[in-house]
Amino acid sequence: MMNIFNPQALTDKKKENLFTAIYVGGLFIIIALIYYIHVADNLWNGVINFFTSLTLAPVPTTGISLPAPSDPTAYMSLYNAAFQLAIAIGILEIVILALRVWLGSPVSRKAETIENIVFWLGASYLIVAYLENMTIMSEWFVFWAGIILIFGLALVARAFVVLAKR
Repeated sequence: MMNIFNPQALTDKKKENLFTAIYVGGLFIIIALIYYIHVADNLWNGVINFFTSLTLAPVPTTGISLPAPSDPTAYMSLYNAAFQLAIAIGILEIVILALRVWLGSPVSRKAETIENIVFWLGASYLIVAYLENMTIMSEWFVFWAGIILIFGLALVARAFVVLAKR
């Protein structure tokens, strides 16, 4: 019988299976909790209404039109749920990183987890900074520009971790 508290007792495949199980299980728990918390807000109808309200809106100073909700301020409850989801996934990624360090995962896997942490915690910040306090339509597009920026920062963080190992 294998002792899971001994990192050397687990093969790399079993470690990755363990991380996957923890991550998927944690994700299901997070989604269920957020849904339960927002059941009074009728979260599912809010999601449906959000996607059905998408229209093409002009991006300021560009001459391009991109999808945006017709009334972005009408979905504050949905933005709050998105913030909770992003922060919870960021925390779950921190737990996964701690387990990866403890169980001796390869640096590439640790770097991937750090990339995910930067993205999800960065996205949670942007949701609070732009969506939950939205007053004008242009903030919708600033939020998406910020998401692209956070994605780039996450990739850079991953690269630094990989380079630091070399």
